[in-house]
Amino acid sequence: MESEKKVAAVSDVGAWAMNVISSVGIIMANKQLMSENGYAFSFATTLTGFHFAVTALVGLVSNATGYSASKHVPMWELLWFSIVANMSITGMNLSLMLNSVGFYQISKLSMIPVVCVMEWILHSKQYSKEVKMSVVVVVIGVGVCTVTDVKVNAKGFICACVAVVSTSLQQITIGSLQKKYSIGSFELLSKTAPIQALSLLVLGPFIDYYLNGKFITNYKMSSGAILFILLSCSLAVFCNVSQYLCIGRFSAVSFQVLGHMKTVCVLTLGWLLFDSELTFKNIMGMILAVVGMVIYSWAVELEKQSNITKTLPHMKNSLTEEEIRLLKDGVENIPLKDVELGESKG
Repeated sequence: MESEKKVAAVSDVGAWAMNVISSVGIIMANKQLMSENGYAFSFATTLTGFHFAVTALVGLVSNATGYSASKHVPMWELLWFSIVANMSITGMNLSLMLNSVGFYQISKLSMIPVVCVMEWILHSKQYSKEVKMSVVVVVIGVGVCTVTDVKVNAKGFICACVAVVSTSLQQITIGSLQKKYSIGSFELLSKTAPIQALSLLVLGPFIDYYLNGKFITNYKMSSGAILFILLSCSLAVFCNVSQYLCIGRFSAVSFQVLGHMKTVCVLTLGWLLFDSELTFKNIMGMILAVVGMVIYSWAVELEKQSNITKTLPHMKNSLTEEEIRLLKDGVENIPLKDVELGESKG
């Protein structure tokens, strides 16, 4: 039992480490690919379509070679999930374009309370005061180190609301689909990736044209740009797989809270690799965010122990008189054994 817990803990850490490393890696690769000082590939939605196309291809190869098994999930649920996920991607891109960076960061921070409320509405989930307190600390910490100027306009506000609600719903749906159909994270991703890839590759160029006024067909590809697109797509496979793994293992709230560790990593790497400014405010915000994450981990563990304690008395009192009688009879009829040697006496 103890060894199983250790294996589960190691696999949880492995899934989370894969998510953090691949997410931070893809941000760094995309920064080089999409920035004006890099390759100026400003087609974010189409690039996401490429990501899902490569992920779908990996899933197809995996199913064909027998590495993963395909389980049945109704097509309407897959389509519903794909629509929500694509709304999340498009909403985030539009929010970033129409809003200031400060308001964009605030909208991302609001996902934690939105996920909490949605899980309470959809799954009647309750949270302890310790968990609520730790979430507040994380949100304040990340807010301090990321939020700068805050400008709001009507279109940007609507896009941010759509992005936050759809992203929160997407993350809750991943977990509920995995539990509902007893399907693994990679198997679920293999089913949703082709639908998302097809829709994003068809609609993506038009969304990108609306965002930046350029068609991807007019972009002059270079060997460097192709290399970074391939790198971005490769990292996206690990990022997508690890996201499904993490939400399957943790809750959507935990995924959001721990996800802010990536923000801290990105800020630090930006300072180390791209000479980004790292102010005292950034550092204090990072420290506060990390403290909040530590408190959150402690609060979740405390909640688990509390639930176990509440369950045990219920289990003890749930035996019927017949079950108690059978247990007594069983105990009386068992021959007395020497504890050390395991030999029957008498």
